[in-house]
Amino acid sequence: MRDKKLFRRAWRTEPPVSDSERELFGGALRYDFGWARHEYAMLDLKPLAAVRALPHLLGGTLRLAWESDRRALLTVGLTEIGQGAAQAAGLLLTNQVLHALFATGTTVERLRAALPALIAAGVLAVVNAVLASLSTAGTGRLEPKVERLATEKYLQRAADVELEAIEDGAFRKLLDSAQFGALAARNMIGACVGALNGVFTIVAAAGVLTVLHPALLPLLVLIALPRGWGAMHVAQRRYASRMNWIEHERAARLVNNLITSRESAQEVRVHQVGRYLLDRFHDMAETSEAEQTRLADGRAVTELLAAAFSGLATLLTYAALGILLVTGRMDIAMAGTAALAVRTGSASLSALITHVNTLHEESLYVRDLDRFTAAAERRAIPTGGTPVPDFPEKITFENVSFRYPDREEPALRGVSLTIAAGSVVALVGANGSGKSTLVKILAGLHRPVDGRVLWGDTDLAEADRLDVFRHVAVLDQDFQRWPFTLRTNIHIGQPDAPPDADRVERAATYSGADRLGSTLPRGYDTLLARQFRHGSDLSGGQWQTVGQARLRYREAPLVIADEPTSALDPEAEIESFRRVRALTGEGRTVVLVSHRMAGIQSADVIHVLHEGRLVESGSHEELMDRPDSRYRRMYLLQAEQYGTGT
Repeated sequence: MRDKKLFRRAWRTEPPVSDSERELFGGALRYDFGWARHEYAMLDLKPLAAVRALPHLLGGTLRLAWESDRRALLTVGLTEIGQGAAQAAGLLLTNQVLHALFATGTTVERLRAALPALIAAGVLAVVNAVLASLSTAGTGRLEPKVERLATEKYLQRAADVELEAIEDGAFRKLLDSAQFGALAARNMIGACVGALNGVFTIVAAAGVLTVLHPALLPLLVLIALPRGWGAMHVAQRRYASRMNWIEHERAARLVNNLITSRESAQEVRVHQVGRYLLDRFHDMAETSEAEQTRLADGRAVTELLAAAFSGLATLLTYAALGILLVTGRMDIAMAGTAALAVRTGSASLSALITHVNTLHEESLYVRDLDRFTAAAERRAIPTGGTPVPDFPEKITFENVSFRYPDREEPALRGVSLTIAAGSVVALVGANGSGKSTLVKILAGLHRPVDGRVLWGDTDLAEADRLDVFRHVAVLDQDFQRWPFTLRTNIHIGQPDAPPDADRVERAATYSGADRLGSTLPRGYDTLLARQFRHGSDLSGGQWQTVGQARLRYREAPLVIADEPTSALDPEAEIESFRRVRALTGEGRTVVLVSHRMAGIQSADVIHVLHEGRLVESGSHEELMDRPDSRYRRMYLLQAEQYGTGT
């Protein structure tokens, strides 16, 4: 009864969706493979198909190894070939020893006859040990280099794709699954070495068995085939499960980290959220444990069946060997050599299957890395194009529309406006009106679906995008707080140039971050990451001064400030707006996005957006003079709020 239950549990599709998944995340956290309803449909289930695919998958890893360290790769290859030859010679020498020992004559005479083969076998063992040592050393050099190179390629592709790819859920899934590819490529190096060793050992054993009696060779293969099928089947199930559950595992870690996170620490304690999150973590962990139990049960059943068939094949092999011996078709020395060859060959074949299974399983992750690489190349930011002028007389939006891939409603609808060089332009509107989308298009981060953007006479669709980025400096309310030193947080605004201490000091003085530097324990070399030893933390307002220093350090002709004063007190906010506006005196063009009407009223032009459309434009005075102006209503509403407090 219990065995039947085990079988049923082993083949159950998946555990049910936990209540916590529904409550916290709105439903099951499983990746939908779309066209595949069965969990193995995306895999090459047939062993022969998987084996045929291996050369292609191995090719990518071997190319990485060749690029990483050619000398180490050649060393490993040659030493493994040498070990294979040594294995074959060793079996032949064993056969000679057995023939000498079972021959007629006195014991001394038989030992004397076997002595040359024994000495040769000893020398061969030493040579084999040296070759194995060299192979191990070469493998040890290759593995970290391959992992490093694969990781660099993965990160480089991720850094070079369009912003819309990062915001695309399907691409994010590919990005998540490909992260395992670098470690898998490293693991494949060791598995390749083990597989090569197994292949040469099996070839040696098979050659000896073929010489002794050809009937023994297919039986040797039959011993290992069931285990090979079982190992590959288990690997495929494990891979399918991991890919399907990767989002669930990430969500469980997220819930776990929220309990210990500094950002959520206040509400965890005051609102007593800790127990709530812990209960949800427990619920999700139990769901994941049920999946692991299902995989373990399935593996147990598969391995039991594989072991039974493999054991039966072993019995058949030794029975055939006994029949050959009894019928006189094989003498005792040959039978001993054959038994040793069968044992060596079956052990090596089992090891080979293990290594091939590892290669197959790891290759699935390397294949994800290859798929990600191909997708990232298709969605990479184009290189080359027309250079953009440093100080265009104007930047023009002509009937620009934009829609995010995961939304039905456009974020921008037919927006046309002009940004004059050296001016301060403000964008205002309610949340979701399209302000941030517009500045992303302005910065070259998104391309319009319809319409065009001109830098002078240069269409951004034809422009060198990297050149566009070099002309833009961006500071938004969610700007990156890099967990590096204060100095690096400033000069990372121009990372392709060597750090300039004087320039860092000028940028810090511009924003007020110089006063911050004088109060930190190690000055500009203070690490701004509390999670590390000797690290310090900053308030939101202090981080804002660091961000503005970074903006100033970049010295770009177009400055985009999206809600740059969200964490500042009123006095600091006024000073911050003054500093940003002052950049126009250095020949820069400033685009401000803000909900703080008092801070943008001195802008040269104010553009008001509503539901993705540009509904009005003008100076503060012009817009306030219009009785039906949306800007006027927004400004007066804020002014009334301040008025009630006086």
